[in-house]
Amino acid sequence: MDDRKKDQSIQSHANFDGDSATGDRTQIRQDQQNQQPPQIDPSLADAQAVAASLGVDPNTGLSQAEAERRLAQYGPNELASAPSVPKWKKFLAQFKDPLVYLLLAATGISLIAWFIEKANAAPGAEGGEILPFDAIVIVLILIVNAVLGYIQESKAEEAVEALSQMTAPQTNVLRDGKIARINTVDVVPGDMVVLGEGDSIPADGRLLAAASLRVAEASLTGESVPVGKNVDTLAEAKALGDRANMVFNGTSVTQGTGRAIVTSTGMRTQVGKIADLLQATDDDDSPLQKEMNYVSKILGIAVCIIAAVVLVALALTEGFNDIHDVIDSLLLSVSLAVAAVPEGLAAILTVVLALGVRRMAEHHAIVKKLHSVETLGSASVICSDKTGTLTRNEMTVERVVTPSGEVQLTGTGYAPEGRMIAIPDAGLTSTPSPAQEAAQLEAVATLAVGALANDGELRENTGAGDGSAASDITWEAVGDPTEVSLIVAARKVKADRKYANYTRIGEIPFTSDRKRMAVVAQDNADAGRLTVFAKGAPDVLLGYCSRIAVNGAVRPMTQGDRQQILAAVERLSAEAYRTLGQAYRPLGTASLADVPGVAINAAGHVVDIAEQSDVLENDLIWVGMVGIIDPPRTEVRDSVAEAHRAGIRTVMITGDHPLTAARIASDLGIIDATGAADLGSTVLTGTQLDELPDEAAFDNATRNISVYARVAPEHKLKIVESLQRQGNIVAMTGDGVNDAPAVKTADIGVAMGITGTEVTKQSAKMILADDNFSTIVEAVREGRGIFDNIRKFLRYLLSSNVGEVFTVFGGVMLAGFLGITQPGSQGVTVPLLATQLLWINLLTDAAPALAMGVDPSTDDVMARKPRKLTDRVIDGQMWGDIIFIGIIMAAVTLIGMDMHLAGGLFTDRSVDAVGHDAQMTEARTMGFTILVFAQMLNALCSRSHDQSVFVGLFANKWLWGAIALSTLLQLAVVYVPFLNTAFGTVPLSAGAWVECLGLAMIVLVASELRKCVLRAMHRR
Repeated sequence: MDDRKKDQSIQSHANFDGDSATGDRTQIRQDQQNQQPPQIDPSLADAQAVAASLGVDPNTGLSQAEAERRLAQYGPNELASAPSVPKWKKFLAQFKDPLVYLLLAATGISLIAWFIEKANAAPGAEGGEILPFDAIVIVLILIVNAVLGYIQESKAEEAVEALSQMTAPQTNVLRDGKIARINTVDVVPGDMVVLGEGDSIPADGRLLAAASLRVAEASLTGESVPVGKNVDTLAEAKALGDRANMVFNGTSVTQGTGRAIVTSTGMRTQVGKIADLLQATDDDDSPLQKEMNYVSKILGIAVCIIAAVVLVALALTEGFNDIHDVIDSLLLSVSLAVAAVPEGLAAILTVVLALGVRRMAEHHAIVKKLHSVETLGSASVICSDKTGTLTRNEMTVERVVTPSGEVQLTGTGYAPEGRMIAIPDAGLTSTPSPAQEAAQLEAVATLAVGALANDGELRENTGAGDGSAASDITWEAVGDPTEVSLIVAARKVKADRKYANYTRIGEIPFTSDRKRMAVVAQDNADAGRLTVFAKGAPDVLLGYCSRIAVNGAVRPMTQGDRQQILAAVERLSAEAYRTLGQAYRPLGTASLADVPGVAINAAGHVVDIAEQSDVLENDLIWVGMVGIIDPPRTEVRDSVAEAHRAGIRTVMITGDHPLTAARIASDLGIIDATGAADLGSTVLTGTQLDELPDEAAFDNATRNISVYARVAPEHKLKIVESLQRQGNIVAMTGDGVNDAPAVKTADIGVAMGITGTEVTKQSAKMILADDNFSTIVEAVREGRGIFDNIRKFLRYLLSSNVGEVFTVFGGVMLAGFLGITQPGSQGVTVPLLATQLLWINLLTDAAPALAMGVDPSTDDVMARKPRKLTDRVIDGQMWGDIIFIGIIMAAVTLIGMDMHLAGGLFTDRSVDAVGHDAQMTEARTMGFTILVFAQMLNALCSRSHDQSVFVGLFANKWLWGAIALSTLLQLAVVYVPFLNTAFGTVPLSAGAWVECLGLAMIVLVASELRKCVLRAMHRR
């Protein structure tokens, strides 16, 4: 076959699960999606036929030249990622905010007015301002806000990137007849992958050889127990977790060896399909972002309506006589916009959220998007995967059942720390009964057998310290977690002393058909005599046992013994334990050749004992069995209880068995013990979800059920979407690839930083650097505190801005009444200049608002229910606060101005001695200063809707510092000469300062009176 035909053949058959061909890394996913997947399923085809179709010899693998050609044709073996967003686009994205749009519109109007004024200036006249200072100041503050947001989000991205930094993974493949170690990204369709214990599987493949091969697929299917693999062709298509002759990208080998031919790489692997599913989910705005959009919309509409009313009123009463009237009207529009929009809000919100992000990082929670901080605080449902998130993902022996009784082992995980407790006494009696003592001795013997018939390894690693402290030591499981759990249990009860003198000389390996394994070991302390040690499924192992060890003696096994053991198996299984039986058989000789029935070859050597199981695995002595479970994290139960107290529902979604899911959920308090016993009413499986007739039935199920088992990735996604349809704010935690679509779709996705897969981390909005579920509860607490503080400074800023709007509106509409305009004058005179309003909004308001962003909580934030999705950040009560304070603030400001203008209601007659322009400058300085001090006092009032300002008056030292700073800034703008020129102010007399402070105090008094009324109404 020539190269061209060979390439065509490969292209037509490669990737049974649908691999793709492209040389451009940025186009991998698109090209793979465009290619039609072949109809052949490799799990249903003979292994040799798969190899032939992929054009590879299983005995030699691909040649290096052919592998390079396929790599160029099909592309690297990696998941396609979206092109990175350029830095300039990330920076411009900071301007995507309705408040920013409104300010940009005001900037445009200001520029237009400035250009018109310059263009229509009389020859030789100065023509107004040299530069459009109003527009420049607005643009500068917007740039500062954008820089703050960009820097903070960049820091978060860097933290996430630091979590994912690791060495490039490598894989053993067969090339040119030799085993070579290559980078995983260079694996191509048709490669022969050589698998060993501890290896990560680099791509999807069809097994050609398997010896005791077991694979951990928890990250893909959610199954906590490693799955046995074989090469047998399936008779019919099966679910992903039941394809025993296939291995999948992202999983790992826990036991045995094997060889597989790669059928799919990159985006056409099962992991790639999930990554594709992620592409179909969109990122939504957080609840806070939606609310700020709503507030911005309301402010924009209000500004437009007020401006229209004012302009129409002016047009009807005075008309536009010349270009100056038009300019004045445009500047009035700018003043209204500047007054209505809290220019510092976006920057303040960014800084407050950034401070929250920093505090969360100190608690090992890395937030990728600022607004996600508040979202988690609003969560009403936390959906969590079980394996590795709620549980430790460390199989643990908890029960040992022997002929004389049952014992319980304390301690969880791989640290060999714990003790043995007799059941049913549970350690309550000081002196064990003879039966309990016998059960304990038998339990030690059982665990010793389990540790001997074992291929696992428990490694002790010393950390950065000198190893003397317990915190310096970590324990690592190498091999099948189930086998390692037996070693850990044996070390807890010092059973390792029983097998210290034994040396293994042979093994009859575990297979999925045999469901058992055995080893032959010699006792070096007993003249090298041989013993067979076996473990396996209890019902299977019992069939090879004829004797039983009871209280130190061995006797024939009776039918009653068998029934009692099988009953114990059923009981433990009902409690979600995985059971393993242990047995042994002394061979009575130091040589296998002397064992009756053992085959000897022509050379006089014993034939491989793996082929003589029928001779060695019989007449076994039953010693006992163990109950193994992946235990819940010890701290999670308290976290679940804390979440429940906060009105947050915890939902478990797992691919594990329903019994196991119910048991763990009961232990953690997600469901009660009664619910764990009644699976039909508390647990739903993926199959049962598929049988629900419509969306309404699905929503009804998710409304009442909190535990889901045997679910696929699409089920997790549907559950999250269903909960969202019910008005919940959903947080989804997970670590495996199978969690990624639901993690991305949730209002806030939370990935595990240590055990989490890269796909899930990329999908999440927050990453737990310590994989601790309890960190989520701390994040909820932090989020709620941040939300409270956001409400505080929103109440402060918006009430202050509404006061400014009412001041401008009232000053224009009542200009003649208040003496702002004189009889016979033309045009519009605004009560306060735009630069003065900008000074208030950007400088004097900003410091107190920032200080309120770190205000201590006034109550237990975890003692209240989460806010509903329909609840507004700014609700009716807050709008009442805002409008009430705004009206009072505008009234006292206009009264203060009126006192310094001739022709007003409260005019000080001494002002008649100066001209109107001088009066107006002083009146503006008065109004300007009154407004600033009124807003300082309003900052104290805005910390609570109905609590007195004097409760916790000095709790926030930052706020008092901010008030002092704002006061100094206002003194500067009143008394520093060049600031007088820039802001149109004049120095005030001592009497004027008394008037300013007295009128400003009315805001605090009015607020306190209103709060008294509200508290009285609440008591009723």
